[in-house]
Amino acid sequence: MNPRVSLDGRRARPRRPTPGPAAVARRAATVPERFAAAERAGGYITTRDDDSHMSGDYEVDHRLSDEESNVHRSWDASLDPVLTVESGDVVRFECRDAVDGQVTVETTAEDVPEISFDPVHPLTGPVAVEGAEPGDVLEVELLDLQHKGWGYTLFFPGEMGLGLLPEEFDEAGIHVWDLDGDVGRFVNGIEVPLDPFPGVIGCAPGDPGEHDTLPPRDVGGNVDVKHMTAGSTVYLPVEAGGGLFSVGDCHAAQGDGEVCVTGVETEMFVTARLSVRSDLDVEQPELETTGPFTPTGTDEPMYATTGIAPDLMDATKRAVRHMIRHLSEHRGLSRAEAYLLCSAAVDLKISEVVDAPNWTVTAYLPESIFP
Repeated sequence: MNPRVSLDGRRARPRRPTPGPAAVARRAATVPERFAAAERAGGYITTRDDDSHMSGDYEVDHRLSDEESNVHRSWDASLDPVLTVESGDVVRFECRDAVDGQVTVETTAEDVPEISFDPVHPLTGPVAVEGAEPGDVLEVELLDLQHKGWGYTLFFPGEMGLGLLPEEFDEAGIHVWDLDGDVGRFVNGIEVPLDPFPGVIGCAPGDPGEHDTLPPRDVGGNVDVKHMTAGSTVYLPVEAGGGLFSVGDCHAAQGDGEVCVTGVETEMFVTARLSVRSDLDVEQPELETTGPFTPTGTDEPMYATTGIAPDLMDATKRAVRHMIRHLSEHRGLSRAEAYLLCSAAVDLKISEVVDAPNWTVTAYLPESIFP
């Protein structure tokens, strides 16, 4: 989540059968109830066994819960590590959502303006890795990411000036997602494939003092790279002794751009192997990933809108405006629903930056998400 404006060989997912109107109505009524019941019981819903901490090639060495003593809300190299590990150890992090529990399954659009960003991004950590020194690289192998069964996408009233198009939406909007395994359920039978990733992943900056978690930095942070999925490896510059790694602001899905200011925000378990690499030299985060680069992991039909303007941000706005209009006119969504879906599932790409005086940004909508 960013309150400022912010193919490979994977197996294709089979399409789920589309439920009939009665089933949709039943699900709409029961999903919030079961989420609320789980919250009242102090638990959570997940489609995987969260007590299974082993796979064929790793075993979890350490676990960090999201209790307050393991959470911080600014980058600061003077923070004491909550855990010190050996290079190559596997750590399972429990991460809170971006606004630290202020949104629940019962939150409505009327509640959204009351959400506070002071502070934002509760991060689990910091974790020190033995032997990590300034100039080294911290290799972060993302082994598993596990959501807790529900999430949300929202945008704020236009007067707050947040997101890509605040001037076009006077009132706030929100969708609470039923996250069913690897699918997130939207309105009108729309299903968005889930490929979870941490929006914030990084080491502590070397400069002294507290640093805001909102902007990404040389050492990582709020990068919101949707391809930092399970199986990916992220390389982070180390500027402070021990690296002081932290993670949070997890997303079950997100369109490249996160245009309304949120992806599919959710609490999550993140399992990662942390290794010191003194043989590497990177100036800013780099990664190896197999994506997926489309929702199904293979080439698939897309509908695309372009934005053309002499300024890249203006071109981006035009591309998204055109996509919102398309979704409203041809897919039966309200403009608010279309904006939310763009943030969760539409990928923005810079198509050209060489044909002065105008640049082109293209917004891609996967047609596989529609029933």
